[in-house]
Amino acid sequence: MIPGMPGDSLVYLNGEFTRADQAKISVLDRGFIFGDGIYEVVPAYRGKAFRMAEHFKRLERSLAAIRIPMPMDRAALTAVIDRLIASAAGPACIVYLQITRGVYKRDHAFPAQPITPTVFAMVTPLVLPSAKQREQGVAVVSIEDERWLHCEIKSVSLLGNVLARQQAVEAGVDEVIQYRDGLLTEGSSSNIWVVRDGKLLAPPKNNLILEGIRYGLMAELAEEAGVSFEARPIPRAEVESADEVLVTSATKEVLPVTRIDGKPVGDGKPGPVYRLLRAGYDARIAAL
Repeated sequence: MIPGMPGDSLVYLNGEFTRADQAKISVLDRGFIFGDGIYEVVPAYRGKAFRMAEHFKRLERSLAAIRIPMPMDRAALTAVIDRLIASAAGPACIVYLQITRGVYKRDHAFPAQPITPTVFAMVTPLVLPSAKQREQGVAVVSIEDERWLHCEIKSVSLLGNVLARQQAVEAGVDEVIQYRDGLLTEGSSSNIWVVRDGKLLAPPKNNLILEGIRYGLMAELAEEAGVSFEARPIPRAEVESADEVLVTSATKEVLPVTRIDGKPVGDGKPGPVYRLLRAGYDARIAAL
């Protein structure tokens, strides 16, 4: 049995579809030994993947960054993802896709000869944000960002993110807000946004944050809603005195942060910019 996941769930592994409890990966896979691989998390609504083209671009960018060859073309991967989505129950699901460098003897250096990457994918239900979270907001705590310096790569080496997320769990809140050298970076598995004087602010796209698929989408939604957008370094003081703070991810979608370290953000209620962007996000999903 797989705790928290039905054993008969459909998964894809290296060219074959099988049950989750029957899929086997070598103990010498470099993803298992070194975390030497990348991943993507693709949400789907009503049987349709959301912003698949943007996920492919990030997948290819991450693979290139760690020099793993693309093991399948977009059409073949799309077919895998579509079949997994079709097997899912419920109105929304998540496809997790992982590609590692492959199986080889344990050696930190890349294998001396070409090896075949391991390709794995699975589908799980997408638990949508609750009405309470959407209407009342979520709480976060502030922590120092102690992760590595290539956060722009969507690496399976996620120990830093795991430890950050656990801090949120132990504090009884929904997420963390991380800072490096006094500047906002991101959450444990999400992007963080700040609203000041009606303008939407985000940390710049660099090696200190993962460019979430919603990063570009939020800029688009802001333009459509007539909200000014700026990407720039954001000091901690600006976050703590913000009119609104938002959090985005594949699973959180777009949510308002209404408490940071036990203190209210603005008036402690979801603000007008959040409501505009949330409406735009919902419209994009409805248009799939």
